[in-house]
Amino acid sequence: MVTVLKLGGSVITDKNTPETVDTRALAAAADALMSVSEPLVIVHGGGSFGHVHAAEHGISTTVGTTNWDGIYAVHAAMKRLNTAVLDVLHDRSIPAVPVHPLSVAERDRDGTLSLPVSSIDRLLKEGAVPVLHGDVIAHEEHGATVLSGDEVVTHVATGLSADRIGICSTVPGVLDDEDNVIEQIYSYDDVEAYLGGSESTDVSGGMAGKVKTLLSLGAPATIFGPEQLQPFLDGEAVGTYIDGSQ
Repeated sequence: MVTVLKLGGSVITDKNTPETVDTRALAAAADALMSVSEPLVIVHGGGSFGHVHAAEHGISTTVGTTNWDGIYAVHAAMKRLNTAVLDVLHDRSIPAVPVHPLSVAERDRDGTLSLPVSSIDRLLKEGAVPVLHGDVIAHEEHGATVLSGDEVVTHVATGLSADRIGICSTVPGVLDDEDNVIEQIYSYDDVEAYLGGSESTDVSGGMAGKVKTLLSLGAPATIFGPEQLQPFLDGEAVGTYIDGSQ
């Protein structure tokens, strides 16, 4: 049973302070992951690392650039965060290895993503825990654009026919206008009125982008908060269940 888990950038970094890891939150997440014995793919967001540099250079999921200094700045920041995540996982004897999307992914002129998962599948079969992240990738006739961690999750989960998909965010799920968790979402129309933009710098769409991306997955996924990570890994129902295939 393959699980694809995203650790949101807002969970593992202080998004209001450039390039700052939330060491306590990252350590707590890594502690929970020590209990996982089934094949696991981890994806992490950009938080105060990638998003800050992407915003500075005007790069987003829809706006590209051929400013290679800017592209390198975004990717280098994401590698620094990726290394921080890997270090904490290895401190707990989790066999994590990096997979950098810039090296393997691309978009065609119309924005269709190509991200081969065969090497990820092989890593899983050999006992490793692949750790991917949001990144910048080559985009035909656009230079490079941002590939969000959420899109990495959905693409990898689809390619691997993942059994469980989880998005660990800073909130306990998708919230309504009274801050109550919406337990189930089957259509974006059901929640459009509740979803605003992220308060911090985020070039990949905030919660609205997450919900839209997960609804397009064609398989169920769950959004939950850090306190619910261990229950999610234990197979409990937590947070907001999202399934656009209904």
